[in-house]
Amino acid sequence: MCGVVGIAGKSPVNQMLFDALTMLQHRGQDAAGIVTCHEGRLFLRKDNGMVRDVFHTRHMRALLGNYGIGHVRYPTAGSSSSAEAQPFYVNSPYGITLAHNGNLTNAEEIHDDLFKTDLRHMNTDSDSEVLLNVFAHELQKRGKLNPTAEDVFHVVSRVHERCKGGYAVVAMITGHGLVGFRDPNGIRPLIYGSRETEAGKEYILASESVAITALGFKVERDVAPGEAVFIDSKGNLFTHQCAANPEYRPCIFEYVYFARPDATIDGISVYKARLKMGEKLAQKILREWSDEHDIDVVIPIPDTSRTSALELANTLGVKFREGFMKNRYIGRTFIMPGQQQRKKSVRQKLNPVELEFQDKNVLLVDDSIVRGTTCNEIIQMARDAGAKKVFFASAAPMVKYPNVYGIDMPAKSELIASGRSVEEIREIIGADRLIFQDLEDLKGAVRTSKVPALQEFDCSVFDGVYVAGGINAEYLDDLQQKRSESAKKSKDGYIDVNIDAASVDLTGLKEE
Repeated sequence: MCGVVGIAGKSPVNQMLFDALTMLQHRGQDAAGIVTCHEGRLFLRKDNGMVRDVFHTRHMRALLGNYGIGHVRYPTAGSSSSAEAQPFYVNSPYGITLAHNGNLTNAEEIHDDLFKTDLRHMNTDSDSEVLLNVFAHELQKRGKLNPTAEDVFHVVSRVHERCKGGYAVVAMITGHGLVGFRDPNGIRPLIYGSRETEAGKEYILASESVAITALGFKVERDVAPGEAVFIDSKGNLFTHQCAANPEYRPCIFEYVYFARPDATIDGISVYKARLKMGEKLAQKILREWSDEHDIDVVIPIPDTSRTSALELANTLGVKFREGFMKNRYIGRTFIMPGQQQRKKSVRQKLNPVELEFQDKNVLLVDDSIVRGTTCNEIIQMARDAGAKKVFFASAAPMVKYPNVYGIDMPAKSELIASGRSVEEIREIIGADRLIFQDLEDLKGAVRTSKVPALQEFDCSVFDGVYVAGGINAEYLDDLQQKRSESAKKSKDGYIDVNIDAASVDLTGLKEE
């Protein structure tokens, strides 16, 4: 999962891009990058690390221009080397930079085609670079000195035809404008906003609404599945549906875990959706554990599950307490590469408030259970703090299948729920009781009458149905080999020597 932002401004956008990426930091902590355009020249800074660590004063001063795009990343495909930090750049035609959130499921096939037929070279294993070269090649085929909105929309339609999977993209065509588009199923989110200034209207595209409103922009709307938005060099905005048969099937895991609770995605409040998740889970507890449950206190695993846990406690009529204090300087463990690093960081990240556990039957609530390692650690911490019984509830259903659309839910063999019953999982994580949300209840929690067109979602990690198609057992077996912990360690063992990690004026290839 990644975060993208693009701004077409009337004044320098470097600080705005930095602030937007800071608001999207939760979507990726592995790498960050910004590229801006000024008088036909591109200025780039990207590297591994958090936004605050990648960009210092000297870097910000070098990012000149009123147009720019930014990206925060955690790796799914490829490796975690700085060579694969985004945005990516290709010089022909015009000079195009691109930032991508998602994953192409036919990237290898396109990679071969680009090399053998389109005669394009790629320097990384990233599917984002594949997507950039498809976009660039199709734009070059138009053969225009000054591409129009019509040309851009034709190119996006060709991208939809060639690329399969989930993707939300912002790209900058040097000297000609900013473009954003979304896959035909709308799996990955993309929203645009605007604001009036004395110099004229400015536009912003971002993965979440919080990056738009925090900068003083007004949210216009979500980019529709398959739709493209183009803001030309004069600041004129154009939109067009570029997919032949678009469907509304956004990733439901955005609402469970990834998005900030104060975000609105596809017209749905993430906060309200999580409240409903807690209510529906509480109703299931009352059905399956009966009204005679012996829960003394409900405690969330901070931070994502807090909203669901609060409403769950209210529905059960049980006390809600903050039993774990979180170290804000440790990253999100789910998106940390490496099992040992995740396991170690749990103890560094959470510290129990012993008086909330002492001699109590506690219900711990988490947003989901993926590998189960952190659950086991947290349950043991609760017991060490004096809990009599430790129950565990997941606001999401059992994660049984790998994600292929941009979330690093690992190889199927590493998913604790794959091929196991609830009872077997309970024994592994060491809980006295365990309960999961039902999938239909999760869908019902996210649906709203305010968005009647949105009735179905990409729920592939729960039900194994991959809405963009083309996924079979052979593909998943290959994915398992590439995503296994050992494969990642082997790949990341190589040392990359790459100029892209520096602050670079791309026209003159001059390091700052």
